[in-house]
Amino acid sequence: MRKFVIGILLFMFVGLYATAETVKIGFFAPLTGFAAADGHSALAGAQIAVDFINAAGGVNGKMIELVYYDDAARADQASAIARKLIEQDKVVIAVSGSYSTPTRAAAKIFQEAGVPMISAYAIHPSIIETGHLIFRVGMGAPVEGVAGAYLAVKELGAKKIAILTMDNDFGVSLSEYFKDTALKLGAEIVFEKKFPLGEKEFRAILAQVRVKKPDLIWATGYYAEAANIVSQARELGITATILGQEGYDSPKFIELAGEAAEGVIIVTDLNRDSEREIVQKFLAEYEERTGHPADMVAASAFDAIKVAAYAIAQAGTDAEAIAAAIDNIRHMYDVVTGPFFAFLGREAIRPVEVQIVKEGAFRFFHTFTEPEIIIPPGL
Repeated sequence: MRKFVIGILLFMFVGLYATAETVKIGFFAPLTGFAAADGHSALAGAQIAVDFINAAGGVNGKMIELVYYDDAARADQASAIARKLIEQDKVVIAVSGSYSTPTRAAAKIFQEAGVPMISAYAIHPSIIETGHLIFRVGMGAPVEGVAGAYLAVKELGAKKIAILTMDNDFGVSLSEYFKDTALKLGAEIVFEKKFPLGEKEFRAILAQVRVKKPDLIWATGYYAEAANIVSQARELGITATILGQEGYDSPKFIELAGEAAEGVIIVTDLNRDSEREIVQKFLAEYEERTGHPADMVAASAFDAIKVAAYAIAQAGTDAEAIAAAIDNIRHMYDVVTGPFFAFLGREAIRPVEVQIVKEGAFRFFHTFTEPEIIIPPGL
């Protein structure tokens, strides 16, 4: 009996010691539901970052422990997860690997609880406006929409543009900034239409677009909507350039759209053809683990974990000190979607990448580094 009791006590001691020697980072992503492909991609990217950091010795001698949950891309789920991560798991910082609506819901709870949170790729402007503890490493809508307009008008020479907008936080915010900037740059908007999240049938809308004979179609959407838009557009004989965004940036888009994906151009965070060592190391590791190419969701989640770990290494576990450490980041190169030149207004300032689908893969098309494009308006 005495040996049994001693064994139990030793087991408890080892468990407590192991817990004390880890730093918990919270993470939530849509692992089920319509966004599951993105959620699993984000989680894989985050786990790769954790493994890279732990293999190099962890953070200040402690291993990172990733505590993650499925939010199914639902605001109510994300809110419940935020409370769980804060109250039960006692995370030092959290990363959202989810979409704008759930990220907005969770951000409010983290801010009120005094726990920092980093949005990996959710774009809605109000996420960062939540408070001083909320950050973003991916592009926000003000940058992505503006970059899309410059690409359309200045680089691609579009004069007549049709806009198709998915009617949610993602689609509406992107199209708002795209339209305003395209008009200022001298383009004409010849057609505009919203469609609901999950829409599959676009032929009636595209028939109206065809009549307007645009040079370019700006169509917001996630990979499923995007695949249907481009497939049905080509089926109807529309030859206009189709310009998408990070929602298209998934192997699933190319798989679903097939040959119709060829020539589609997207504004995104990831340059697969970058010669930077961290990019190619990440791409190789991701494909080895998952069996398919990485996307911007995975890369952005990887970078969010890297930023979180860097801040903890600099500042320890105090929330205000972590936030200050992120604010003070300058010239961070060991990230995949970067380099990050700085954080301004809690946004990562970095190049904006443009990819084109060639022979069934995303390839380099253009990079924006101009301050008027990559720095959000008002900063």
